[in-house]
Formats: sequence, C-alpha cells, structure tokens
Amino acid sequence: MLIRRDDSLLLLVDLQERLLPAIFEGEQTVRNSLRLLEGADRLAIPAFVSEQYVRGLGPSLEAIRQAAGKARFLQKTHFSCAAEPGVVDLLRAAKRPQVILTGTEAHVCVLQTAFGLQAMGFEIFLVADATASRTAESRHFAIERMRAGGIHIVTTEMVLFEWLHQAATDEFRDLLPLIR
Repeated sequence: MLIRRDDSLLLLVDLQERLLPAIFEGEQTVRNSLRLLEGADRLAIPAFVSEQYVRGLGPSLEAIRQAAGKARFLQKTHFSCAAEPGVVDLLRAAKRPQVILTGTEAHVCVLQTAFGLQAMGFEIFLVADATASRTAESRHFAIERMRAGGIHIVTTEMVLFEWLHQAATDEFRDLLPLIR
C-alpha cells in the first residue's frame, strides 16, 4: 500500500518544549517531523499538530510552531488524539483516509493515537524515524506492537517520495532540499 498525496494528512503528536529534552534521539525526531511538515505545507497536504497538557508540558517547540504553515494545532489531555473530543471530526473533515503519524512518545500518545484512529477507519503510516520515546527500548517495542497491529511502518523519505510520485517536476525540485 502506497501513500497517496490526495488521500493523506499529516499528524504530529506532542513535540513539546518540556518533553523533548528527555527524548532519546529527539533531535532526529524533530528534524524529520519538520521535513514532513514543510513538505506537507508545500504540497497542500493538511497537517495537524497535537499538544498534550500544554500547562504541564509547554507548547510545541518553537521550530514546529514556525514551520507549521497552515497546520491546525490541537490541544488535548487524553493520550490518544482519537479519544480527545472533536479531533476525529476535524481529521475526517479533511476527507483523507491516510494518516501520516509522527511524534512522541512512541509507546504512549503515538501508539494510542495510531490504534485509536485505526479503529475509526483511518489507514495509519507511522514514520519510524520521526517518532521517539524517552528510551530506545520503549520506542522499539511500540513500533513492533504497531507493526503487529497492522500499522504501516515507513520513513520520512518514503513519505516524501510517495507524496511526490515522480521526479522531473517542479514539486520534486522544490522538495529536493528536504530529501538531501
């Protein structure tokens, strides 16, 4: 199953100021999430950014807020975005059945969001190199559990190339710096 640009949306989960310093490989997660956020903005793919308990964890990282473009920010207290009132309705309103999912923490909010949205009928693509936890072990087992549960495991470059679908286009040339 390939990711289709016209059928997908991007959801970044909880890349927040007070959480990220404790995240194993957090810089890579942020860097790749930013690449996807920028690619989605340039290709007019709807993007959403969730923020878990902002009063305790702070807002999204400044870099995420600056790169957000037209992304919609969603505050939540449930671990799963799918459990937060109104979020599924917002995602459904985009009329795109594929969710490209990144963020933290892989074994908590990302995992619960993935399975929650999958149960609601969305096809989930977890971007492994843009997803992290406080420990490598938690991230590893979260990804394995999601894979076993039917979540598609992909990388940042897989998403970007599948969104583009072909080379030798203006869009390809525009996104090439995000790929290199």
